[in-house]
Amino acid sequence: MDAPLLTSIQSPADLKRLSVDQLPQLAQEIRQAICDQVALTGGHLAPNLGVVELTIALHYVFDFGYDRLLFDVGHQCYPHKLLTGRLGLLPKLRTREGMAGFPDPDESKYDLFAVGHAGTAISTAVGMARGDELNGETNRKSVALVGDASIVNGVAFEGLNNAGTLDRQFLVVLNDNGMSISEPQGAMAAYFDRVRVSPTYGDFKKRARKVLENIPGGSILEEIYHRGGEILKHAIATDHIFEHFGLVCVGPVDGHDLPTLVDMFNEIKDIDRPVLLHAKTIKGKGFDPAEDDATAFHSPKPFTVDGCRVELATSGRSFTAAFADAMLQLMAEDEKIYTVTAAMGPGTGVDKLIDKYPSRTRDTGICESHAMDMCAGIAKTGQKPFFAVYSTFSQRALDQAFQEVALQGLPVRVCMDRAGLVGGDGAVHHGFMDISIFRPLPGAVLLAACDEPTLNASLRFMKDYDAGPSFLRYPRDSVAKTPFQSDTDCPPFQLGKANLVIAPKDKPDLVVLAYGMPVYHAAQAIESLRGEGRDIALYDARFAKPVDIELLRKVISADIPVLTIEDHALAGGFGSAVLEACNEAKLPTHQVKRLGLPMKWIKQASRSAQLAEVGLDAKGITHAIREMLSNHPAPSPDTAVARTP
Repeated sequence: MDAPLLTSIQSPADLKRLSVDQLPQLAQEIRQAICDQVALTGGHLAPNLGVVELTIALHYVFDFGYDRLLFDVGHQCYPHKLLTGRLGLLPKLRTREGMAGFPDPDESKYDLFAVGHAGTAISTAVGMARGDELNGETNRKSVALVGDASIVNGVAFEGLNNAGTLDRQFLVVLNDNGMSISEPQGAMAAYFDRVRVSPTYGDFKKRARKVLENIPGGSILEEIYHRGGEILKHAIATDHIFEHFGLVCVGPVDGHDLPTLVDMFNEIKDIDRPVLLHAKTIKGKGFDPAEDDATAFHSPKPFTVDGCRVELATSGRSFTAAFADAMLQLMAEDEKIYTVTAAMGPGTGVDKLIDKYPSRTRDTGICESHAMDMCAGIAKTGQKPFFAVYSTFSQRALDQAFQEVALQGLPVRVCMDRAGLVGGDGAVHHGFMDISIFRPLPGAVLLAACDEPTLNASLRFMKDYDAGPSFLRYPRDSVAKTPFQSDTDCPPFQLGKANLVIAPKDKPDLVVLAYGMPVYHAAQAIESLRGEGRDIALYDARFAKPVDIELLRKVISADIPVLTIEDHALAGGFGSAVLEACNEAKLPTHQVKRLGLPMKWIKQASRSAQLAEVGLDAKGITHAIREMLSNHPAPSPDTAVARTP
């Protein structure tokens, strides 16, 4: 048996000491290491298995300690990290002490940007190429590795449009695995399905001059053709869609053929023109369950392998599953509802709706801006669009929410999964800005759900709210097994009205206004304080816009302190909305305290650990309540007044 190779790789310099014949063994070891670890901790599996050979070949040929390598999307970076000295961090993948699931410059000089959104690499690579030229470092090479259908993102096309104007080396590696997170969508996906292997070298040689004379940039291609090696001559594509962006297009080539990839990169690396290499790969390559179902194994929970069976770990019922079931019910009741997602079908639960209502559900691909505008168009026709999107991705459609939705007063319903802290994905995916981003839009309504009954009630409210856009947030978490109220007991959402969850016995010593799932953490905190003789009222705020000003007026006029709690940045969030509403109503705010996310980046860890870190778990909320009560002595029995509603 050959000696293991991966443990000897501390940097790409060690990789370059291997022979090309040894690289397939290294690829197999990298796949095994990733599979073994993701089985224990969860993480992005199929995207990384599919890019192993491409990553090895790139590091084998280029020097990314000096050259530039940018990822699009970032979740395909695990092989890159293992080749750049981070094998020791793999056992604690997606934890604070271990390897981040996305590129992270704090972790290694080989990671240039902390990035988890799609469409960004080509533009940032163009920027670095231009900056290197200005610095006189024209020998620094730039490579953008683009995968999981992120090439269809509008920003990627803007980057390509500008990449074609470069007069220097620039390489885009298109990792075409025929997949996004799930099946890719749109005309571009259909185009890639039609692309076939380029003509053979013999045929190309016979017709090369005629072709080169009649295509844009023909003289450039002719120069490259005469300069290049045999492999490059075989693979130059003269009818590729991206040729019209001013890029020399090569391929498609087999993205798992290591010797050919190494030869290809060696021939391409010194071409002083922008080049796009189109590589065909298999998402989930080397792990049969992931190859068979790349969607399920895109970012699985921990799993076990028992012979031919693979079992994914299960947890409680998620908000995502609850959303999908609620929408199935609403779509059965109202034929005007149309649901949209942007390449997040499984992640938002919309895949269930596509199966049941294919004519009233659409996955646009990784195109949040387009999806928001399409929803505006749908709403303009009198239909009822619901846009299911991660909170962190909703911000990519802010301009469209402003111009085409809110400015027109259109009732687009935006349902934001993964709001707040998201756990192992870390800072690149936290949904901490949605309140502050969308609250300024005139006519917009902002809601939050704290459990399954309130999720169902909030969606019903949105269905019938036609005065403007509505934005609902809910976390990446499990719904409460025992909610405060059942669906039948849960009061309907009324615009701008909070809901009393824990009633005081008398005049409360403190009123807690919690927005979203922090309601449950606040309830745990209040329960822990029951033996301390203080009376605390808890409200599910429900709305961040408009806030319940009538409740605030009653509470503050009675000289009762108020604590606001949210799983969102304090800047511009729910607490800020409360302060602004009080200011407008001329209510004093010296006894209003806000609890939310601090002004710092929260790194990868479990969601529960992140909540504890920022004081938003039950223990942290208990501490905040005690601190407030210590400055507000308990009233004597003779001064108690009737309970505040």
